[in-house]
Amino acid sequence: MSEHIVSSYDRDLEVLGRRIAEMGGIAEKMLAEAMDALANFDIELAHRVVATDQRLDALQREIEENAILTIARRQPLAIDLRECIAAMRIAADLERVGDLAKSIAKRTVKILSEARVPRAIIGLKTMAEVAAMQLKDVLDAYAQRDVERARAVWTNDSELDALEDSVFRDLLTFMMEDPRNISFCTHLLFCSKNIERIGDHTTNIAETIVYLVTGEAMPTDRPKGKSSSISPSVETDEPSQ
Repeated sequence: MSEHIVSSYDRDLEVLGRRIAEMGGIAEKMLAEAMDALANFDIELAHRVVATDQRLDALQREIEENAILTIARRQPLAIDLRECIAAMRIAADLERVGDLAKSIAKRTVKILSEARVPRAIIGLKTMAEVAAMQLKDVLDAYAQRDVERARAVWTNDSELDALEDSVFRDLLTFMMEDPRNISFCTHLLFCSKNIERIGDHTTNIAETIVYLVTGEAMPTDRPKGKSSSISPSVETDEPSQ
């Protein structure tokens, strides 16, 4: 390749990296604000989280389009090809993190009229703090191409699974104590599953980073904490527009 082509190609990859960083920042903020909205029953903030998801969707589409164009124009090989593939994979996972944060914000709006059990949210806040730290670590690992940090995120996913199981038991106790808590706590069960799924997408990103840097796939079986067999399935929102 000529120096001009190489320089142009480097700029293409740099743009992809900047967009991933922007998506990561938005996803982190959405998760934090969704949990703040839930903890404080802040409907205005919840609506703001829902609206922010459009920007995340737009960035994901832009990254995918740019990565495909880069592959078509440059026909990269080895690690350069993996850079493009990794960008598309990570963007897709970050878009899902945004969807799950949006789902938590929507739940906040739904439970406004329900009987509230403030202490029931304590466990969820702990889960969200762990998920947020894992997300920050994996985004730093991507920026630094740090394989060991990515592997640590992958390994630590079991902590979030264990916390989800603990939250499930707590919420079940609150529902048994007073039937009036059932509806409110059921909404929180879905929120806890959404946070656990955010952890799964973070782990996906960690796997992608290892693939990007080494060209090797992580083991198929992830480390898992104990999880309740009757924990609710992840909530599905309408497709992103």
